Amino acid sequence: MSPAARLRGLKPDWISDPRVWRTEVLGGLVVALALIPEAISFSIIAGVDPAIGLFASFTMAVTIAIVGGRRAMISAATGAVALVIAPLNREHGFGYLVAAVILAGVFQIALGALGVAKLMRFVPRSVMVGFVNSLAILIFMAQIPEMRGVPWPVYPLMAGGLALMVFFPKLTTVIPAPLVSIVILTVITVAAGIAVPTVGGKGELPSSLPVPGLPDVPFTLDTLTTIAPYAFAMALVGLMESLMTAKLVDEITDTHSDKTRESIGQGIANVVTGFFGGMGGCAMIGQTMINVKVSGARTRLSTFLAGAFLMVLCIVFGPVVSDIPMAALVAVMVMVSFATFDWHSIAPKTLKRMPAGEITVMVITVVCVVATHNLAIGVVVGSITAMVVFAKRVAHLAEVTATTGPDGSSVVYRVTGELFFASSNDLVGRFDYATDPKKVVIDLSAAHIWDASSVAALDGIAAKYAQRGKTVEITGLNDPSADLHGKLTGELAAGH
Repeated sequence: MSPAARLRGLKPDWISDPRVWRTEVLGGLVVALALIPEAISFSIIAGVDPAIGLFASFTMAVTIAIVGGRRAMISAATGAVALVIAPLNREHGFGYLVAAVILAGVFQIALGALGVAKLMRFVPRSVMVGFVNSLAILIFMAQIPEMRGVPWPVYPLMAGGLALMVFFPKLTTVIPAPLVSIVILTVITVAAGIAVPTVGGKGELPSSLPVPGLPDVPFTLDTLTTIAPYAFAMALVGLMESLMTAKLVDEITDTHSDKTRESIGQGIANVVTGFFGGMGGCAMIGQTMINVKVSGARTRLSTFLAGAFLMVLCIVFGPVVSDIPMAALVAVMVMVSFATFDWHSIAPKTLKRMPAGEITVMVITVVCVVATHNLAIGVVVGSITAMVVFAKRVAHLAEVTATTGPDGSSVVYRVTGELFFASSNDLVGRFDYATDPKKVVIDLSAAHIWDASSVAALDGIAAKYAQRGKTVEITGLNDPSADLHGKLTGELAAGH
């Protein structure tokens, strides 16, 4: 390959392909417009000035575009993070909130370096489906307050916005339909003088860029102990939402992302955000869906421009942005919620074929997320439920069959399946201790020993036979099982 060809291969797609460039730029613009009211709302939840949330969205998006591990994913100020740090701001003040954001970033960098991203492999598909569906429900529920107690023109405007997003792509996909919808509805409301809630009604937009600085707190051990619990909770919630979002984008785009880099990148972005006086954040699932699924963006450029456009819109075009009707942005988010929901997962045909345990896990995940408004809690509870369902299912796969020798002097028990705490608990009761002959052989060639509970169960079986003057021989152990059994047998009885 020639040097020129190699250089072309190193260039991002958006540099060499004008169509990709256009998609990324327009996608970033749509996300920036949708970020403004969301960031202001999250600022209110955290109890800080609206500018703080907007600054956080700017610094998070721009930083993660450079250091993150998942292209096209949007990170900004989020409701989950706002809920975690709101009590700290309320009880101790804004300086402590900023210090907690910086410390949370440090925690995320450390957790990322320790390989916390590898835990994502233990999240089953049923939890992932529940996560996606609950996300869609939360996005829709978040729009309901914007539909209550509003002037009647809001409803036809929303209906018109939804119609534009459904039918405009049939004409052309050159310009994202959400952007067209926002522009047309804004022009209509301004030109006709229709009095409806607007972005400006959410709060005052900033007029200048944020400046770096240190948090206004005493640098003492007492401060550290005050902020550490909030910072650690924020770090865990932020990583959970970000890694789940990255996994979702992987599936949508059929590409792979570097989860470890994303974890560390989230930490770096929060550290940067904290030093610029922002409220911190993590991956925004709704905005990411706008960027990836609705706008079709696929590169870091859209993420970077989402943050850059956000500040440009606030500082340069503040008066224009303030006139955007909330109905237009609500219509965009409603469309995102419908596009995000996995409708196939609740189709009657799917539910008939799906194992009951899988459906239970999905439903529990959705219920927990919707009830707590915390995606991380739903994922953890759903994953634990899935593990319990799996353990119960596998426990029934351990079978024991007995074959008596031709002369009646011995019996061979053949054990088939996986031996672990759930299945080995029933193993002791599967043997006929009273009537078996003097020699008992337990054949484990078709089984595998996974834990100490199984070794203890085998020791218990041998002890019961020994009490009756009978001998037990264990055969057929594979190498890992033999190694574990050799280390633990005889060491697990009471008193050890």
